[in-house]
Amino acid sequence: MRHGEPRARLAPHGMAHLARLLQFSDSTLPIGAFAFSNGLESALQTGIVTDADSLLPFVELALHQTARTDGVALLHAHRTALAADEAGLVAADRELFCRRVGEEQQLMLTRMGKKLAELALKIRPSPMLARWLAQIRSNETPGCLPVAQAITLAHLGADESEAFVVHQYGIASMILSAALRLMRIDHLETQRILFTAQGRVQDDYLAVRDLALDEMAAFAPVFDVLVAHHTTVHVRLFMN
Repeated sequence: MRHGEPRARLAPHGMAHLARLLQFSDSTLPIGAFAFSNGLESALQTGIVTDADSLLPFVELALHQTARTDGVALLHAHRTALAADEAGLVAADRELFCRRVGEEQQLMLTRMGKKLAELALKIRPSPMLARWLAQIRSNETPGCLPVAQAITLAHLGADESEAFVVHQYGIASMILSAALRLMRIDHLETQRILFTAQGRVQDDYLAVRDLALDEMAAFAPVFDVLVAHHTTVHVRLFMN
């Protein structure tokens, strides 16, 4: 650095905070995301997605839909986690679970949610997260992924907008990882799509941050049809 040049400023929480958030948004996080395509497999089988050009709007629609369901639940769970309101966490969890159409979608949310809680406890113990995992194991609450993310990220010091970004990134990354195994598409194209799709994250956050829990909803009949279709096919690589 030359004399007189200003030093680079760190983010308010510091570099370690950013690095840890990146760890929890990594597509290789071992919580089972590799087993799910979030509807892409059926979208390809039915011709809704055929190439990179049609994959981008599919990813964007998925992000739009999940922001208004999972994202709303995540924001409420993050706030209740900071307030140590465990009843509020259960309420957010159950409201989200009831709004997920199809057994496979519910399986995706709960399996990954439980795995994340188990992983996070190994990395950084938290009494709230330990009680949450116990409630999942005793069937007191479904244990949806966005709620587990909210508890985990609140414990790590992430604010709600950061938690929202981590969640939305994970959805896009899950779909595009599946695309590499299902389509004739390369890593360069999927990274281009990911970069483009992530440009909407602030607008999605601003659109849902003030919604009440009972306003959590998304009109996306295409996804409902794809969920139903996937349960009837005989050959498939993914669990949903």
